[in-house]
Amino acid sequence: MLATGFAGSGGAYVPDVLRALPKRFHAHTSEKIDFRTLRGLSVAVLGSAASAFDAAAAALEAGARDVHLFARRESLAALPVIRIRGYPGAYDNYGSLPDAVRWHQASRFRQAGSTPPPDAISRAVAFPNFHLHLGAPWTSAQLKGVRPVAITPQGEIAFDFAIAGTGYSVDLGAQSELGDFADEILLWRDRFVPPDGEKDDSLAAYPYLGSGHEYLEKVPGRAPYLKDIHVFNPAAFVSFGLPIGDVPSFKRDIPGITARISRDLFLADLASHEARINGEIAEDFTAELYAPAVWRPPQPAAAE
Repeated sequence: MLATGFAGSGGAYVPDVLRALPKRFHAHTSEKIDFRTLRGLSVAVLGSAASAFDAAAAALEAGARDVHLFARRESLAALPVIRIRGYPGAYDNYGSLPDAVRWHQASRFRQAGSTPPPDAISRAVAFPNFHLHLGAPWTSAQLKGVRPVAITPQGEIAFDFAIAGTGYSVDLGAQSELGDFADEILLWRDRFVPPDGEKDDSLAAYPYLGSGHEYLEKVPGRAPYLKDIHVFNPAAFVSFGLPIGDVPSFKRDIPGITARISRDLFLADLASHEARINGEIAEDFTAELYAPAVWRPPQPAAAE
């Protein structure tokens, strides 16, 4: 089972615009950041979901001079799309939905955005030196003198250090444990053609999983071992509709995956199991236990 967390199917996503700067000027929220080193500095945060707001608040609490958080959207995502399909019928049977329905729901989530927790927003907003930039994607970033400068639709913003709260990508070929056979794994783009208006290259790169969260073969018969690898990380999102590996998926997916693994192991060794269940067994008791109670018809009296 691949219970490898958010970074387990491609790693942290760092926008190219940030990679253009020397590494000493930026970090991703998946990295170990010593926030104490940001004291007195101007910090830029890219992203507007939970990890971005948490990083912004941590920098402010550590004494950053100011923090500027940059969101691409004109308003923060506030529509909890995933939550509305959490009732038992949809939760329990999501993996059995038609492909078009599952894709539409994944696309709808992507368009609505990942909502930051209200308390995470409040934690950052409580600081007067926190500044939220809406509708402000970075178009480029460069060094001007000794400081980095971001170019946004709102103009240029200089800073000392940037934190990317930009989530994770799904790129199976980037995972060392999958690299040798990633090209054999069936992806959503191999199985489903979305309608106009719902095309999404990021979602298309997710693996198309079987009912037990197992990888499927892109070419049947060429990589049969894939059925023995079960995915319990967010790469299962399009197939099963939740951030798999996070708390909301535990009740449904841990029993489902373990049951499939148990079944597969049992059937793989069926001959020995069949011999066992057809083998000799000892009786629980013998006839002597009930012999005194066995009814017998009365014998006729002997003639004189």
